[in-house]
Amino acid sequence: MNLSEQNSGTIIRALSGFYDVDTGSGIIRCRARGKLRKLGITPLVGDQAIFQPSGDSGYLQEILPRRNSFIRPAVANVDVLVMMGCQVNPVTEPFLIDRVAAIAAAQGVDTLLLLTKCDLDPAEELYAIYQQAGIPVIRTSTKTGQGIEAVREMLRGKLAAFTGNSGVGKSTMLNALYPEANMETGEVSDKLGRGRHTTRHVELFTLPDGTRIMDTPGFSSFDTDMMDLGTADSLARAFPEFRPYLGKCRFDDCSHVKEQGCAVLEALEQGKIGPTRHASYVRLYEKIKEYKEWEHKKS
Repeated sequence: MNLSEQNSGTIIRALSGFYDVDTGSGIIRCRARGKLRKLGITPLVGDQAIFQPSGDSGYLQEILPRRNSFIRPAVANVDVLVMMGCQVNPVTEPFLIDRVAAIAAAQGVDTLLLLTKCDLDPAEELYAIYQQAGIPVIRTSTKTGQGIEAVREMLRGKLAAFTGNSGVGKSTMLNALYPEANMETGEVSDKLGRGRHTTRHVELFTLPDGTRIMDTPGFSSFDTDMMDLGTADSLARAFPEFRPYLGKCRFDDCSHVKEQGCAVLEALEQGKIGPTRHASYVRLYEKIKEYKEWEHKKS
């Protein structure tokens, strides 16, 4: 590879201060220039970057404007955030899924929910919740092959970031979609109900059909205090099943929490909105209020 002719590309791996950039004709390992730190810019997997070659390596000089970015997973320019969950060890709480979906919506990114290990438990409860909510959901099993082809079709040609609690099967799913990745997988602890963090860094893989997939480290808790959930006004629109009722409440500034004449609460009572989804909305709304009040006091 003639490095002098290759000065831009996509960051496909970030590890210990090094960034691997795919130029289209090869991979070059780079460090970030000090000016990026001074600007408060942390390079992310998925970034389009300009670099200066230096021997067999290089230095990142500029990160091109992003369409979106996330803190966890630490990725950028995502088309779809793939949240993985299951109803068998480790059991995924609906609130965890709802937080991820709300964070994605705040960035204008679609969510796809994959329910894993359906050969062990068909995840009827979770499937019913999110089918009613209007969030695309696919039941899968890497052992039987259930849903694998449907996932490929949903993601074809897109850049997808996979995320979910540890042990839910992200690396196993990636192996099923892209066997050449040969990702390390780990057993789930029966005692703790979670898996070992077999993925230790974010990495972007390109599938033969052009789909690009980011594998990310698992997490045992999702810290929304560090996440951008948007504003209290925009949060309701992050819940697709709320949207037909927005603007129809008695009060223009309705929070959809406990007000009289709230169209969202009426839909909840009529069974058109699931109770776990509304409960998650209320918890996230209170989070946003707490954060905004803290920011106001700080300023």
